[in-house]
Amino acid sequence: MILARLYGWLWLDPLAGVVGAVVIANWAVTLMRDTAGVLLDVCPDEITRDKLKLALEVDGDRVVDLHLWRLGPGHLAAVLAVATAKPRDALFYRTRLSSFDCLSHITVEVTKAPAP
Repeated sequence: MILARLYGWLWLDPLAGVVGAVVIANWAVTLMRDTAGVLLDVCPDEITRDKLKLALEVDGDRVVDLHLWRLGPGHLAAVLAVATAKPRDALFYRTRLSSFDCLSHITVEVTKAPAP
C-alpha cells in the first residue's frame, strides 16, 4: 500500500480488505448456488426428464420412478423403474433411450404391472 504510506491515506488498507471480502463473498454465494442442486440431487434438466418419460410411456408402459443427475458437463445418469404388463426386459428400455446422447449411465428396473 504505497499510496497509504506516501499520502497518509490510512483508510486505503481497510478499503482493500473490504473490497477483497466482497469479491470472495460473491464467489462463495455463486459456488453455493451452483453446487446446492448437485448436493440435493435436484433434477438438472426437466425437459430431458419429460422427454424420457414420453419415450418410455407407450403401449401401456408406465414410468414409476425416474431420477436424473449430472455426472459432468453434458452427461447425465438416469435410474428409472418401469411398470409393464408385457414381457419386456431392461434392455428393451435401454434401447429406447439410446437416442438420448446426454445419458452416459442408465439403470433400468422393470416390474410387472397387472394387465389392463
